Order: sequence, then structure tokens, then C-alpha cells
Amino acid sequence: MKQFTILSILAISLLFVSCKGKAQENQTTATNVTNKRVVIDFYGTHRCVTCKAIEASAKYTVETYFANEPKVVFRTVNVDDDANYKMAENFEATGTALFLNVIKDGKETHIDLTDFGFSKGREQEEFSKELKAKIENELKKL
Repeated sequence: MKQFTILSILAISLLFVSCKGKAQENQTTATNVTNKRVVIDFYGTHRCVTCKAIEASAKYTVETYFANEPKVVFRTVNVDDDANYKMAENFEATGTALFLNVIKDGKETHIDLTDFGFSKGREQEEFSKELKAKIENELKKL
């Protein structure tokens, strides 16, 4: 009986994996129904001083200015971890990259802030001021 159940589940799973059309699109929409802004710091296993500063400055900004705003989240994603492959590929992040992922009505918009991160990442005050303004601008659109 257990084998039949496991085989049935495997067959159903394969069916869903092979049907990549509309069903998968709807699933993505259903899981992202909440409107929010996610600051994502992609990084590789080996990081330079600037790469570490980008993460620290982005995290500082979100925790300092948006601690009471549940619609703003900070995440780090190691692109070298196989578990993060699809997400990194979706954002086209192969190393250090900074994105503001705007999720509105279940649809994602990726705003690439990587150049900004590298130019201002080591200047925490200036970085935070500008990133805060970018996030606030996107929150107004909710």
C-alpha cells in the first residue's frame, strides 16, 4: 500500500513538473498575493569588502527605516548554493547583485540596484538615504 501511495505521489509530481504552462504561472501568483517590497542581496561564497558592505548597508537600511513596515523585507541569497539556482537565474544574478523585488498583485518587477550598490555600498549614510528613498517611492505605488 505504501509503495502505491509513493508511486502515485511521484506520478502526480511529475505531471505538475511537466506541465509548465498556465498552472505554474497561477501557482506563482497565488503564493505572492501579498503586496511587498523585497530587498535582495545576492552574493557568492567568496566576497570582497565592497560586497560585504553592500549587504551590511542594505540590511541596516531595511532594519532602521522599515522595521515596523511588514511590506518591506530584506533577504540574502547565496548564488553558489544549488538550492538558490532557480532564483538566481530568474534575477540573472551570478555573483554580487542587489535587487528591489516589487511584488504587486502577485506580479514581480525586478529593479536592478547592483550598480548603485557598488557605487555607494561602502558609504553607508549615502547608501541608506538613497535606498530608503527608492523603497519609499515603490511603497507609494501600493
